[in-house]
Amino acid sequence: MKTTLLLAGIFLAGILLPEPVTSQNCNCARNLCCSQYGYCGTGADYCGKGCKSGPCSLPAPTNNAYVPGIVTLAFFNGIVAKSASNCPGRGFYTRDVFLKVIRDHPHFGRSGSIDDSKREIAAFFAHVTHETGHFCYIEERNGPSRDYCDDTKTQYPCNHRKGYYGRGPMQLSWNYNYGAAGKSLGFDGLNNPEIVARDPVISFKTALWYWMEKAHWDFASGKGFGATIQAINGLECNGGNPNTVSSRVSYYVDYCKQFGVGTGNNLRC
Repeated sequence: MKTTLLLAGIFLAGILLPEPVTSQNCNCARNLCCSQYGYCGTGADYCGKGCKSGPCSLPAPTNNAYVPGIVTLAFFNGIVAKSASNCPGRGFYTRDVFLKVIRDHPHFGRSGSIDDSKREIAAFFAHVTHETGHFCYIEERNGPSRDYCDDTKTQYPCNHRKGYYGRGPMQLSWNYNYGAAGKSLGFDGLNNPEIVARDPVISFKTALWYWMEKAHWDFASGKGFGATIQAINGLECNGGNPNTVSSRVSYYVDYCKQFGVGTGNNLRC
């Protein structure tokens, strides 16, 4: 009898709970926010700092850093100049497009102190430099031979005629990332992933979307560059691929030096 009552109580508790939780994939109702931890609900814990989607009430940027003044044409073209002249990314990746896209992300490079802003910008471009080979590659080399379909992510089912290999400045990969990016940015990521390699605006939008979703808030909270490596390619961490970790770190150190700021702690993951 006690067991029956206990089970009934658990069942009723489940019915009476409000809607704060669905799943860590976050497919919230329109009136709910997706929290930084991937749950649905209302209030500051869901709609405040780190809110991913829905009626977010994010805090205002904490400084007035002028991102175009940090990402100068000389800085941007200095990255491009280290790629081969016949690279497909030349003319596709441009500073003008980057500056256009960041208008939709007022928190990018504007959290913490001005030095923190410079560090975040250095971190973003360090990863982009590594991922694209100095803005050379629009698509992942040997990408079509890779299987980036995870059929367990039923929210974003694979179109098996399409390839979800790396594309764009952050080399967006996997069906669930294409699906989520498309849902957020307004394109059909599952059935038209190729657009990330054809439209430079959408391409940069996916990179900023991924950064703000996965890396910005951890970096802004002081977890260091290593946390951004974990967010972008955690398989490299904990000895998974120390050479690629070193590559990312070296670019970050270089760009921090160019911006005249220290790197901060926790460089590696």
